[in-house]
Amino acid sequence: MTVQEKLTANVVVDTNPATGTAVAELSETNLDALPQMLDKARQAQAIWATKSFKERARHIQMMRSYIVDRADDLARTISESNGKTLTDALATEVLPCALACKWYAKNAEHYLKERNRPVGSILFFNKRTHMLRVPLGVVGIISPWNYPLSIPFGEIVMALMAGNGIMLKVAAATPAVGRAIEQIVAAGELPEGLFQHIVGSGSKVATGFFDNGIDKLFFTGSVAAGKTLMAQAAKTLTPVSLELGGNDPMLVLEDADLERATNGAAWGGYQNAGQSCGGVERVYVVDAVYDQFVDLLAKKTRQLRHGIGCNGFDVDIGSLTTAGQLRTVQQHVEDALAKGARIEAQSRPVGNVENGFFFPATLLTQVTDDMLTMCDETFGPLIAVQRVANEEEAIRKANDSNLALTSSVWTKDNKRGRAIAAQLQTGVTTLNDHLYSHGLSETPWGGWKESGIGRTHGPEGLEEMTQAKVVNWDTLPSKRNIFWYPFDQATYNGIKNALLFVFPSGVGQWLSASLKLTPFLVKKMFTGWKTGD
Repeated sequence: MTVQEKLTANVVVDTNPATGTAVAELSETNLDALPQMLDKARQAQAIWATKSFKERARHIQMMRSYIVDRADDLARTISESNGKTLTDALATEVLPCALACKWYAKNAEHYLKERNRPVGSILFFNKRTHMLRVPLGVVGIISPWNYPLSIPFGEIVMALMAGNGIMLKVAAATPAVGRAIEQIVAAGELPEGLFQHIVGSGSKVATGFFDNGIDKLFFTGSVAAGKTLMAQAAKTLTPVSLELGGNDPMLVLEDADLERATNGAAWGGYQNAGQSCGGVERVYVVDAVYDQFVDLLAKKTRQLRHGIGCNGFDVDIGSLTTAGQLRTVQQHVEDALAKGARIEAQSRPVGNVENGFFFPATLLTQVTDDMLTMCDETFGPLIAVQRVANEEEAIRKANDSNLALTSSVWTKDNKRGRAIAAQLQTGVTTLNDHLYSHGLSETPWGGWKESGIGRTHGPEGLEEMTQAKVVNWDTLPSKRNIFWYPFDQATYNGIKNALLFVFPSGVGQWLSASLKLTPFLVKKMFTGWKTGD
C-alpha cells in the first residue's frame, strides 16, 4: 500500500476567521503512514545531499518565480485562512518568502562550505583541520497560524539549501496555506518525497516525529507547547529549535521623534491583529513626553479600521485567527480594566464584523506591572503604555520578564540607543523601528529566557540546519604522537619541555626547552615502537 493510499477519509476544514465561511477542505494524514513517509524522505535526502549548492539554488529560484508570479493568489489564500488583510499578507508573508529564496540561494554556500581551521599551537604544527557543515537528514517543522506562510517557508528554504529533507506540519487553523506551500515547493521540482506536508494534530505529529527518529524539530508556538516538546525530545536526545513568543517592550526616550515613534507603535502593536510574537505589547515612555506620545497614538488608533481583510483595501486590521485567541485578548483587557487601566482609544469597525473573531485595536493607559497584559503575552491588538521617570526605569521594567524575544529603543541619538540596546535582555533590539527584522533573511531570529532556544534565519539559521563535523589529519608521515605509548622518563621530560617551549618564563628557558624538545620529537615521531620481538 502506498503512502497516498493510506490517507484517511477524515477531512479538515479551513474556515475564514473573519467571516465564518469555509475556504478549503483537506484530507487528514493517516499517521500510521509516517514511518513510510520518513523512509521515503530519507531516500530522497540522500540524493539531494549530493547536489551542489548551485544545483540546490536552481530549485529554490524556481520556487521564487512561482511566488512572484502568484503573489496575489497567495496573499488571498493567507488572508482568507488567517484573517489578516491582503496588504499584511503580501508585505509580511509573500514578499519575505521571495526575499528568503534569493538570499539563501545566493549565500548558503558561503556560510556552509568547507573551511580551514588554523593551527592553534605550534605543538600541533603537523596537523590540519577542516570544518564541515553536514546536513542533519530529515527535519520536522511544526509552524503556527499567525504567519502561516513566511514562518515555515523560511525554514523550508534553509533546510533545503543545507541539504535536508523536510516533514512539514502547519497549524490546524490554517491548512489551506499548507496546501499553498505544497504548490510552491512542487514548482521547485525536488526529488520525490524530499518534502512532505502532514495534515493533522500537532501533538500527535510531534510524537510521531520523535518516535520515528526525526533528525531535528523546528517548532514555533506557545511556551507551554515548547516545554512539552522539549521534554519529549529529551527521551531520544532529539535536537530542537524553539521559538516561543514574547511580551516585547518598546522604550520611548525624551528625544524620540514622536511622529515616527507613534507610527511604529501602531504598526508594531496592531499589525496582524497583534498576533506577532515580536510585536509591541509594553510601551515605556519617559515622563517628559508621555502625555504627548499618548495623545498622538490615541488619535492614530482611532483612525484605524478593523474589518474583513480579504474583501478589499479599506481595512487596516483584520480579525484574530482563533476563538481561543479572542478570549485571551478579552480576558487581558478585562483584567486590566478591573485593576485600574483605562482605554484611551480603539479602532473603528468597517463592514460586518459580527461573524468573525474581531477585537478593536485598543490603547491602554494607567497600566500597572501586575496586569496580565504586562506580565504575559497577549497576542492581540492591544498596546499598554506606562509612564516611567527615566531610561534606567524603562530598562529595568523592560527586562523584568520571563520572555525575551525582541525590543526597541526610540531616540534620535543612535549612540545612546545602541548603548541601551546592549542592556536589554532580548534576542533582537531595533532602534526607531519594530517588528521587521524577521523579514531580513540575513539576521538571526530567536530569543532568550522562555522565548525559546536556537536560532532561525541568517547564517546562524543555516548552521542550525546542519551538524558540525571536524576532519583532521597529519601532514607528516610520523609513526607516533609524542604523548603515545610507550611511557618512560624521556616521555615525561619531553612533554614537560614542550610545555616550557610554549609557555616559557623567559628567553633562556625557551632556548633550553627547544634544544631538548627537538631531538625528543624526532625520536618519538619518526621511530617505531620497539617491541623487542
